[in-house]
Amino acid sequence: MTCVPIPKTMKGVQMKNTGGHEVLQYKTDLPVAVPRDGEVLVKNDFIAIKYVDGTVVCTGPGSVYDLKVGNRVAMGGGYAEYTAVPASTAYLVPSDVKPDIAAAALLQGLFAVSLNHKSVQVKEGDWVLVHAAAGGVGLWLCQLLKALGAKPIGIASTAEKIKLATENGADYVINYKEEKVLVKRVEEITRGQGVNVVYDCIGKNQTENNVNVVAKDGTIVTYGAVTGFPASISPAKLAAKKVRFVGPGESALMRNVGGPREFEKWCAKLFDTIIKNKVNVRIHDTYPLLEIVRANKDLEGWKTTGKILVKS
Repeated sequence: MTCVPIPKTMKGVQMKNTGGHEVLQYKTDLPVAVPRDGEVLVKNDFIAIKYVDGTVVCTGPGSVYDLKVGNRVAMGGGYAEYTAVPASTAYLVPSDVKPDIAAAALLQGLFAVSLNHKSVQVKEGDWVLVHAAAGGVGLWLCQLLKALGAKPIGIASTAEKIKLATENGADYVINYKEEKVLVKRVEEITRGQGVNVVYDCIGKNQTENNVNVVAKDGTIVTYGAVTGFPASISPAKLAAKKVRFVGPGESALMRNVGGPREFEKWCAKLFDTIIKNKVNVRIHDTYPLLEIVRANKDLEGWKTTGKILVKS
């Protein structure tokens, strides 16, 4: 067991019951965990809603996959200064990737990379429709599609979001609040060809539009359901176009990158993509751990455009 000096207590956030942001209790005297067999203790630098970038400060007994004290890693964590995690789920972060970028990129970045390379194989020249193009995953998709040589068409609701999607790689952006006839506009842009791929996080309300805009032999990927799960689609209609439908179960992140070996492979692909393509990882703001309630209120209130981080 190798460690640097570690305090006995730490700052963190505790939840004793389920509920809204009011159940988040900031504490200054939580015990620091001792890593068990196969675990490492990480000093969290930046905390995202799902993943954390931190520095290994102690290695437990047993195999820790060659991780050493001082290594920077990305892993699942929580709202605390220190987290003990299985070494198999901590990925070594390249020195070219800054700590805040690593924390902000991991969840949505992994999702976008897996959608582009596992749920469907996007090719150069493909027309791709991206719903919620100014959202967290949407901004990633637009940038990655552009890097692949595809032609992204974004969907957004405000001038600010249209500008954001355009700056992040969308060739065209349709304001769905002003341009009511989505199918007609997509046909105009693609000159009647339709799109090869649809990425949809909206769900039920866009089911019919998705089927109508997708080209023959195209793919509809649903990875969210803001308005409910996709409505039933006539098998005959899908068969007529030879459309492949990838539902939320098949596109789910942990289905595609779960397991230590898969996680490591996709993290390597993600960070390599960030470095090579100079991906703009948008960070809305960084909040001190003490203000965790404000951070969650801003997120719940749709006040953010990009990832929010917490500094421990």
